[in-house]
Amino acid sequence: MPVRSLSSAVLRWPARGEVLAAVETWAASLRASHPEVVNVGVFGSLAGGGYGVGSDADIVVIADCSNLDSAARYVRYCPDGLPVPADLRVYTPAEWAAQIAAQAALTPRWTDHVRWLPYVPAARDVTSPAGPAA
Repeated sequence: MPVRSLSSAVLRWPARGEVLAAVETWAASLRASHPEVVNVGVFGSLAGGGYGVGSDADIVVIADCSNLDSAARYVRYCPDGLPVPADLRVYTPAEWAAQIAAQAALTPRWTDHVRWLPYVPAARDVTSPAGPAA
């Protein structure tokens, strides 16, 4: 959210690094409280070079939560406390694979530009949002 700078009428939008740090902190907390979370990434302007004033945080979460509908997933994994508004997408590993397949003929594909946040949990391959490497 815009932050007022001292007592002036000038608003300061959080820098990209500040937002990424906040998302990484949120993701670590999410993983600690929700062991079903397989991976967390950012996409859009935050992942690429187009971030600027007015940009939001586009976040994708891959989680083993197939028993929840999309509204319940948003409530469960809601990205609270970030310095900018967030657009959250939550997929199961199977849904993520289907999303990639559905975009195979599209150029550009947003799924190709996800920046997966660093995290190395035991027994999981975070380079693949679909789960452990075969």
